[in-house]
Amino acid sequence: MSGDKKITEDMINELYDLILSLESREDCAKLFDDLCTFKEIEKMAQRVRAAKLLLEGATYSKIIEQTDISSATLSRVSRCVQYSDGYKTFLKKDK
Repeated sequence: MSGDKKITEDMINELYDLILSLESREDCAKLFDDLCTFKEIEKMAQRVRAAKLLLEGATYSKIIEQTDISSATLSRVSRCVQYSDGYKTFLKKDK
């Protein structure tokens, strides 16, 4: 969590609850359009695609070629794929 003491756990939970209340892709697009810049949405989409490709066994060079993700960001995504359950759990639901 951020070092900013004005950002509380309750505030973060409100964000999570708001996201959980979404019922459609259109709802999601409306909310994220308000919450994030287009560039932030692009970067999140880039990370999701990179994680999906990693889970499919793609090489770093192929992922960078397909997504234009930086090697530093790809390394972070790779660590998350290896040591965390977020990407693995939710990307498997897509299949």
